[in-house]
Amino acid sequence: MSAQLPDSQTRLRCGHCGNLTRFDVVRTSKVKEYWHASMAGDVQIEDREVMTEEVEVIVCRWCSASDQIELVLRPDLGGPSRESAGDGGP
Repeated sequence: MSAQLPDSQTRLRCGHCGNLTRFDVVRTSKVKEYWHASMAGDVQIEDREVMTEEVEVIVCRWCSASDQIELVLRPDLGGPSRESAGDGGP
């Protein structure tokens, strides 16, 4: 089972330390890109389509937990607006 990324209504939160802002996200993507190269060889990517993507792991930067990362509502939808340590952490 892969980890989930937040959407327009949710954000990440570490259930261990309360971190809401710092995470390492490891993901694997397969993408299709349209490359437009100049005659000098400089490339500009004009279109990018993500064909598949798997989030392998999300790790809290504060406490290194990876098994307690959860999705919570964003503050404007009733979710936490401040980071709060659940066990006296940072």
